[in-house]
Amino acid sequence: MHSRTEVMTRSTTAVPRRSAEPVADVALPAFAVPTALRPAAVGPADARAMSKVLFARMATLEEGTHEYQYVRNTLVELNLALVHFAAARFRTRSEPMEDIVQVGTIGLIKAIDRFDPAREVEFPTFALPTVLGEIKRFFRDTSWAVHVPRRLQELRLALARAGDDLSQTLDRAPTAAELAAHLGITEEEVCEGLVASNAYSVSSLDAQPGEDETEGSFADRVGEVDPGLEGIENLESLKPLIGRLSERERTLLSLRFGAELTQAQIGEELGISQMHVSRLLSRALETLRSHLLVEE
Repeated sequence: MHSRTEVMTRSTTAVPRRSAEPVADVALPAFAVPTALRPAAVGPADARAMSKVLFARMATLEEGTHEYQYVRNTLVELNLALVHFAAARFRTRSEPMEDIVQVGTIGLIKAIDRFDPAREVEFPTFALPTVLGEIKRFFRDTSWAVHVPRRLQELRLALARAGDDLSQTLDRAPTAAELAAHLGITEEEVCEGLVASNAYSVSSLDAQPGEDETEGSFADRVGEVDPGLEGIENLESLKPLIGRLSERERTLLSLRFGAELTQAQIGEELGISQMHVSRLLSRALETLRSHLLVEE
């Protein structure tokens, strides 16, 4: 089996092996591309040294070619340990670690595409902020249960930090006025940010109670049937039936139940007796009642 040094220096001429020889001391010929490299078996020190050589090689290749893609993919595999290192900072989050690593790998690929070896900066130093930024952006954009504007997301973080700082200084929870003065914003903005914080996480209505609770789910403990729902159903059912009444009957209903006039006031409005108004209303209501029962 060839050693990693032999794999990286494979070309038309053999390179003599030396014990404990660092990979960085071996120059990769301009025409050579490693084809038998196993990145998972490469240690951190060798990975950094190989990455330098591969970045120099990738700079000479045309983007989109098979060799370019192979070198780029090898760089990704060689530096996956950096992604796992960054992802470990977020292991207490509720999202699966596989998802965090996947997002961090996207940041690693972006860092590889942007890295310039001529700047003489170590790649891990350059890539780590990009990987962390991609992971934090993932949490910022997807962890909210309800989508809120980016401004309010950032305001929530600022309020959380300010609350921690002021709590240590004041030895109590700060007021909205104190938070506003600390951040240089208005109290209305503080209240807006605090309200937006409620959208970060939600509880399911079907969530079951804890072991020390005897009540049912959250939905069973809050809310009640809106008494207005039945009225809305009846109103929707009555609309087509009212349309079948005469214009005079519809006017009577509008004055009695819309304008809430008394029968005497309706009689004065229409120039008829109160007794006549009563008979007309009773007949119209009986017609609606009978038709409604038939519809049901």
